[in-house]
Amino acid sequence: MSSYFYLNAEKNALNINFIESLNKYSDENQSLIYALDRPLTDQKYSYNYSKALIVLSPKNKIAILNFGDRRDNENFENFVEDIIEDIGFISDKYLYKEIIGRTRKWRSSLIEVFSETHDIDDIETFLSALKLTTDIERKKIELLISLFIGSINDIDRVKEEVPSTELDKVKQKIQLFDGDQTRFVYENPNKKKIRIQGLSGTGKTELLLHKLKDLYINDIDSKIFFTCHSKVLADSLRKRIPNFFNFMKVEQQIEWDERLWCTNSWGSNSFPNSGAYRYICAFYKIPFYSWSYQMSFSKACKLAIDDIKAKYSKENMKFALTYMFIDESQDFDENFFNLCELVTEKNIYVAGDIFQSIFDENISSTIEPDFLLGKCYRTDPKTLMFAHALGMGLFEETKLRWLEEREWKDCGYNVKIKESKFHLSREPLRRFEDLEMGFESIRIVEISKSFSDTALNIISELIEENVTIQPDDIGIILLDTDQDTYELADILEVKIQKKFGWHINKAYETKERIPDTLFMSNRNNVKGLEFPFVICITSRIKDSPSYRNSLYTMLTRSFIKSFFLTQPGNKSGLTDAMKEGLKQIVATQEMIIQEPSELEKQKIQTRFKYSLKKMSHFDLMMSIFKELKIEKKYQDNLLQAAQKMNLLESDYQTLKEFVEYNMKFLPKFIL
Repeated sequence: MSSYFYLNAEKNALNINFIESLNKYSDENQSLIYALDRPLTDQKYSYNYSKALIVLSPKNKIAILNFGDRRDNENFENFVEDIIEDIGFISDKYLYKEIIGRTRKWRSSLIEVFSETHDIDDIETFLSALKLTTDIERKKIELLISLFIGSINDIDRVKEEVPSTELDKVKQKIQLFDGDQTRFVYENPNKKKIRIQGLSGTGKTELLLHKLKDLYINDIDSKIFFTCHSKVLADSLRKRIPNFFNFMKVEQQIEWDERLWCTNSWGSNSFPNSGAYRYICAFYKIPFYSWSYQMSFSKACKLAIDDIKAKYSKENMKFALTYMFIDESQDFDENFFNLCELVTEKNIYVAGDIFQSIFDENISSTIEPDFLLGKCYRTDPKTLMFAHALGMGLFEETKLRWLEEREWKDCGYNVKIKESKFHLSREPLRRFEDLEMGFESIRIVEISKSFSDTALNIISELIEENVTIQPDDIGIILLDTDQDTYELADILEVKIQKKFGWHINKAYETKERIPDTLFMSNRNNVKGLEFPFVICITSRIKDSPSYRNSLYTMLTRSFIKSFFLTQPGNKSGLTDAMKEGLKQIVATQEMIIQEPSELEKQKIQTRFKYSLKKMSHFDLMMSIFKELKIEKKYQDNLLQAAQKMNLLESDYQTLKEFVEYNMKFLPKFIL
């Protein structure tokens, strides 16, 4: 199945040749095409004619074709009229009429009706005759297509005028589901647990919201829980759901904590609706376990499973929920999934990042998703390739990570192997097609005076180039974890407020995203978020797997440009090979990497396996206390502080830097 072609119509002897030719053309030309027998957006409409086909493709008129004979003409004409009438109604419902106009205006200029199809023998000629030439016509046709496939865009974001700045071109770009995404929204595998996996930025969360909306509307007695690991992401999702429902014109009111829940996975003992696990414990009246040195989340979930099974047999099982949605599933293990499956009556939708950790032991062999998304729609391919290369050490003599051909392909790469060199490239994205060819999506910036002054210069440049920019269009991410990092955050806060009058949201303190503020965070509170512009700050590139994984993840938070801000010269750890690698990516849209020898691959595998050897949070902290010779009277306070700072999943180096930084404050409070 192709991400470029989507079919929602029955193949038969009349249309089979046309459909297969259309599919072939779509794949060969990397052209997005949908072939439907009816609009997908609203299932309440029914049609009595089954011999027609609707062909949708950006930049082309909509074609409605009749594959029946002349005796069917009247039925076909009624079908066309019904389709146009229904799309007109849907257009009015979503306020599209303000941009595309009334039905009589667009039906003559944007729709082509073919009463007979026997003379269509060349797809390229057929599509060429449908070509639209003006920007405003192309914008209108994409809006019409979005109405047919249900990929509804917020009309306030899209706006009426054709945008001129890079920021507005990307912000206002009409988003259309590709073939894979459309299949997830409208197809229902006959199984309870449905997995969707893909790179960060492939639209997984957006697709979950569409599925959530459909279930909430169509199963009115359902109880639905939407959860994830991160408190920041859960807070963002809880705010995002009402906005999504509003612009999707959901008439039913959201019944929070009665029919719909959206929290992080754990929760607190004081509030039964504060977490998925906490809610389950309250529903079944079983013990709830808070985090402790001996109690991991996985263990708590396993105990809950045992307690529920002790109370209920399969035959008399009470279900706490009808549906469950789990985002960022790579943050959990099977005990949580098994608990969710046990307490959910119908379906669990599990969305995870195939590459959230670039040091996962097996990228491909662990994946058995029902839907695999390979295209990253958030980030420009040049940025994504460079972020992968830095994270995995691909431009370094001693690589930190290596993938085999199938694994690269599963991560959305086109792979050509020539003389033991991997030529890796990614397909261009519609989101950036309106920008100038080869636009700058990532820049290495070596500081001239200080990190704070250089960051201010970047912000000034962005404001000058983008007159409509807002504070929350920019995210500043501090990759280091030592005490200088938090002092830098304080300095940046003061300087940005003074120079630009913008308020700062320190997400490592607030644990949420706040509108109309510039987002600033350490690397622990950014998962699932995106910004037009990201400024990543680090004093020096480090070799630890956790740091490199964060480096990859943070650089790909932008959907226009990432600035990689570091020290000048050798101090940064940036090598000439890294800089040349970026130049090559920008110039050729690919990276060429020498394949390691078998011996080197074995060393790579051994090295990162050892680096990621699992230890509990408590054991990691105890090892750090021993290494730093921390007195026992301070240890409990440091353990509690790490928990409050949401560092339970952090690696050894991060926790060590955290302890070193906080030790200077503890003697003031402990006697």
